[in-house]
Amino acid sequence: MTEYFFSLYLSYAECLDYYHGKYTSVQVTEDGGKTIRFAAKHLRPFISSLGIRGRFRLTLGADNQFLKLEKVS
Repeated sequence: MTEYFFSLYLSYAECLDYYHGKYTSVQVTEDGGKTIRFAAKHLRPFISSLGIRGRFRLTLGADNQFLKLEKVS
């Protein structure tokens, strides 16, 4: 299992494009500088009227398969 931490700040308007499927993946840079891409559908639970704001932990399993995304602050 591998964990990556990153911050994400998207406006509500930017989130709508992801929510409605205009984009299928999101790319972030984790704290160590590594670029990671994962399915945008995993962001849906974190969208609020402000968009998405906060620190997140992405957990990947063997062969880098998605296990979970959670907001840590």
